[in-house]
Amino acid sequence: MKRELGYGLDALRNRSALKLALWSIPEILPTAIYGVAVARATDSFLAGHAWQGIAWLGGLVVTACLGAAGAHQVYGRLGELVEPLRDDLVRRVVGTAVRTGDPAAVARLNRQVEIVRDTFAGLVLVVRSFAVTLVGVLAGLLSLAPAIAGFVLPPFLLGFLASLAVLGLAADRVRASLQADEDLATTAGMTFSGVRDITATGTEEFAEHLTGRPIEAQAAAERALARVAALRTVCFAIGGWAPLLILLAAGPWLVGRGVSTGTLLGGLTYVLVGLQPALNTVMSALGDSGLRYVVTLSRILSVQPVPDRSRRTETPPESSIRTHGLTFAYGPAAEPVIDGLDLTVAEGEHLAVVGPSGIGKSTLAGLICGMLEPTDGQVLIGGVPASDVSPQTRALIPQEAYVFSATVMENLNYLLPDASASEVQQAIDAVGSGALVDRLGGLQAQVKPNDLSAGERQLIALTRAYLSPAPLVVLDEATCFLDPDAERRAEEAFATRGGTLVVIAHRISSAQRARKILVMDGNRATLGTHTSLLSSSPLYQELQGHWQPSESLQIQPAS
Repeated sequence: MKRELGYGLDALRNRSALKLALWSIPEILPTAIYGVAVARATDSFLAGHAWQGIAWLGGLVVTACLGAAGAHQVYGRLGELVEPLRDDLVRRVVGTAVRTGDPAAVARLNRQVEIVRDTFAGLVLVVRSFAVTLVGVLAGLLSLAPAIAGFVLPPFLLGFLASLAVLGLAADRVRASLQADEDLATTAGMTFSGVRDITATGTEEFAEHLTGRPIEAQAAAERALARVAALRTVCFAIGGWAPLLILLAAGPWLVGRGVSTGTLLGGLTYVLVGLQPALNTVMSALGDSGLRYVVTLSRILSVQPVPDRSRRTETPPESSIRTHGLTFAYGPAAEPVIDGLDLTVAEGEHLAVVGPSGIGKSTLAGLICGMLEPTDGQVLIGGVPASDVSPQTRALIPQEAYVFSATVMENLNYLLPDASASEVQQAIDAVGSGALVDRLGGLQAQVKPNDLSAGERQLIALTRAYLSPAPLVVLDEATCFLDPDAERRAEEAFATRGGTLVVIAHRISSAQRARKILVMDGNRATLGTHTSLLSSSPLYQELQGHWQPSESLQIQPAS
């Protein structure tokens, strides 16, 4: 908790926080004077001095206007204080999500960051208002009648301290609520993304059961959190109502010792108008928003960014690929997409991976490139685990190629910033993107990604990968939007580039150009050449029979 409170205090250590504190000072004046004004006005009216009583009430109105002006400035300073905190949290969450792929980051970014932002702003206002009220009431009571302060302040402070003790009891329940919220977001996101597969396989009942458990857990956590409100009610009764009852009970005794009726009424005013609302507000804020602030911020700060692997991971001496017992499933209860795969791709070899849609080809590409962690088994790149290999060792080009708003040159040399002009031109000529570069206006022309077709974006991404220093290149249907001739030129360029090439093929022609072909068929995988697979693999024969020179493979998995 100290770390989270310290994080909030760091946000307060700036000029905006100082301005907010200074503009709070005018609000102390009306808080301190309204009890005195009521007391003096009441005594004046009872003594027949009506104009004197009216003057006291008029002074109260003037001070209230000064306090309102200060409050207006406080709200203006609040945005300057809160928004930098939110921006810093967003950078933390997004940076961590980019490096880890944590699905819970969606809940953190969409809900938890906003919880911290809103509750921090509310806490600043509430604590500031509580401090202003307490200082003002204390000053007013001491100037009015110190004896009244002796009856009012002890039970008030006791109730406030008891409410702080309740916070510790509620912390675990708030943590459970936030954990249930993350679990629900993760499960729901996984279920929604697989709606098509769930419908196709008739597993709606299982999906409903899978999603129902985190929903029930979240509801139970919220109900447990709501029960904490009963304890806060007891604390408020001690700190808010007990001072009032004690002062009323002690009224005759105080009057008998010279306390005027107006003074007693002024003391009651301080309790009813000042201390009681302030205690109710601060208890509600600390018991609800404050606790959520601490716990939510602790969850955001507890997710540590992954260290930069490029500084500490190994660069293997070669780019060979070897898998042993490789197994991967999308969830603990899911059937494995890849089950016990043993595969060896030698340094400098060209492998094509073919199979029906949804059979796990892209999953294999993600495992090779270290984007997915195996459920079992391992992937070795040059003898080094794929998750520990330096990012510069591999280049993955997916089906949806990434192009960003910058110059053509900046898009092409992104993975090799110090590439010479001749190296860039050689990559352009090899891949066959020269006509596209000319159409865009040359290497210094600005690229507008939305103005490019899917095939044009693929050409830029392919040229970028060809120019990169990565000895291992994985093309995951990276040429699917190119015509057969452009695809052939690009794949032949990578085959003669040097290093190891893995092509997730969408046309059988891509497989025919490879030295080795991996046919994925359910949980079975067959490795061979085009000639050997024609005689040994029924699925490969089926793919060959369905292939048309300008068509992609659209074979559905066998039932």
